[in-house]
Amino acid sequence: MLPSTMIAAALSAATTLMATSPAGAADWLQFGYDASHSGSNTAETTLGATNVTSLAQVYSVSLPHSSDSSAVFLGGVTTPTGIKDLLFIVAKGGYLFAIDAANGSVLWSKQPASTGGNLTTGAPAIDPNRQFVYAYGLDGNVHKYAVGDGTETITGGWPQVSSLKTNAEKGAAALAISSPPGGAHYLYSVIDGYIGDGGDYQGHVTTINLASGSQTVFNVNCSDVTVHFATGGKNCTNRQSGIWGRPGAVYDAGTNRIYVATGNGPFTPNAAGHFSWGDSVLALAPDGTGAGGGMPRDSWTPDNFQHLQNSDIDLGSVSPAILPAPGGSAVAHLALQAGKDGQLRLIDLGDMSGQGDPGHVGGELQLLDVPQGGNGYGGDLMREQPAVWVDPSDGSTWVFVSNGSGSSGLQLGLGTGNVPALTVRWTKSGSANGASSPMVANGVVYSSGNCAGGTCINARNPHTGDILWSSPHIGSVHWQSPILVNGAIYMVDGTSKLWKFAAPQSDVIFDDGFEG
Repeated sequence: MLPSTMIAAALSAATTLMATSPAGAADWLQFGYDASHSGSNTAETTLGATNVTSLAQVYSVSLPHSSDSSAVFLGGVTTPTGIKDLLFIVAKGGYLFAIDAANGSVLWSKQPASTGGNLTTGAPAIDPNRQFVYAYGLDGNVHKYAVGDGTETITGGWPQVSSLKTNAEKGAAALAISSPPGGAHYLYSVIDGYIGDGGDYQGHVTTINLASGSQTVFNVNCSDVTVHFATGGKNCTNRQSGIWGRPGAVYDAGTNRIYVATGNGPFTPNAAGHFSWGDSVLALAPDGTGAGGGMPRDSWTPDNFQHLQNSDIDLGSVSPAILPAPGGSAVAHLALQAGKDGQLRLIDLGDMSGQGDPGHVGGELQLLDVPQGGNGYGGDLMREQPAVWVDPSDGSTWVFVSNGSGSSGLQLGLGTGNVPALTVRWTKSGSANGASSPMVANGVVYSSGNCAGGTCINARNPHTGDILWSSPHIGSVHWQSPILVNGAIYMVDGTSKLWKFAAPQSDVIFDDGFEG
């Protein structure tokens, strides 16, 4: 039998380990959890349908500044005050907060000096090596900070330029990171404009190689020019065509490409010297390069693009949602594109228009209405990012679509000629079911949205849409959406409060590994 002092020491060590590195611990490194921004935490095992009703409020704390975005999470971080699980949140004024996930206290914060930017609604992203967190600042740069104490890297090209026209261009979407085959890691920063579509802005993707610090630029307007446009310097006669979707750039491992959706602006893919890609979905290489000469690797554009532009009902209010293809499918790589026009479009990522190269219109595999219809937040039909889930019981792919007028669940299957098609399985219409961007974890769908007498976080059955649990009332929401990691839900609301909900901890039986 072990001496009592050794048993006590072992118990103490085990307690510390459980506090910092829970069994099955996971991180939430960027908006939507993974590089495809599926919104599906496939590592979650603590919280599920069997215990979701036991969720209880852990804290509600006021942040120093308001945030209109979502948190990211990194566990087991070495800080000057010990090992902690940290949340990283960007506030509208350009602040980046590192917050102790255990109690909601601010560990450190940074705010780059503004050079004209009004606000940001973007989310930060954490390096796959878990050493750095990246955030867009109102100075138009992407900044790199050590996760533990906020020390900023100011060598090797950092901070990295994302916009030179901060008075007109807005970093509204999340930063995103991909890790394609070959060992490189790339960070993506996308740009759009401010409310009202005013000013001389050009949407673009800045891709940064995290190892070398080198970057590439793909401009949605005048795409034959591969530099950041600047007021009084190199510029483009076309404007708008911002990249608005909450996740920004989306990476698909199946095609090894990134995808962005644009809204507003002209669509002139054949105008020499003025290639512009308004209201389109564009494919680029992981390093951010196109096919040369201003062309993307591929593109898809609706045949009613001019109507969308004239009516300000942007296609690119949402980023593409990558859908795993069903077994036996005639199409191997799929995405769902939603838009402010209230339409859902299923696209073949292997040949986006069906015509073999970029610059064509039409060619989607399926076109259907957003099932719940109605107006979303801010009077727009669709600006919330769908969540994608593979049902482990049968391997089928589901997509969950929310807006201000309700929520719906669609299942992917095979139609005529084994071409994939979506079928609506449930619809919860009406403002009482309105929600922001949903997420999925361990067989439960979560979203922040309306509930009786206010705003709540709701947990739903993915097969029926029935509500399994609702939180107490939180503040109103706009772009904010919840994350769930290691059995806890974290959510920022419109009143500058950070909320945490978790199920009570189960009793833990410690096994010292010895007999006798």
